[in-house]
Amino acid sequence: MSLTINLKECKICAIIKGGYVIKNLVRAREISVGARNEVGVLARMMSFLVDHGINVETIAGYSNRAGTEGMLVFITDDNQKSIEKLVDDGYEDIEEREVIVIELENRPGTLKNISELLAANGINIDYFYCTTCSSGCAAKMVFSTSDNDIAYRILNSA
Repeated sequence: MSLTINLKECKICAIIKGGYVIKNLVRAREISVGARNEVGVLARMMSFLVDHGINVETIAGYSNRAGTEGMLVFITDDNQKSIEKLVDDGYEDIEEREVIVIELENRPGTLKNISELLAANGINIDYFYCTTCSSGCAAKMVFSTSDNDIAYRILNSA
């Protein structure tokens, strides 16, 4: 798929290019860990990582429809060490994958503009999770798309 973005004709790009939306854009690696969905799982895993000097920078969690199995997805300051320690502790359902992390201005329309720009270029957002801040700091969005390479180039060109 070739990447052609006409920034002069792209109203969304003009908003983004004007510096009003994107504060920072990076590629990162995200860890996903499957675990039983039971009381204390999150507390135990986070305590375990902290005990090994690992900082969790982003996190999301969810369970299956039956509520028996859960999945935690997170980015740390040392994914390699995190994975090694989790494997040593008996966790087996561990995967690492590439994601895009974007810091956005926290104001109405920023997520709309980013998602419209990707959609206009045929990129599907497979999943995402976000943080917000009411005191003027940037919102952080972690996401994976149908083509992270092209999505990153589109957002980096805007």
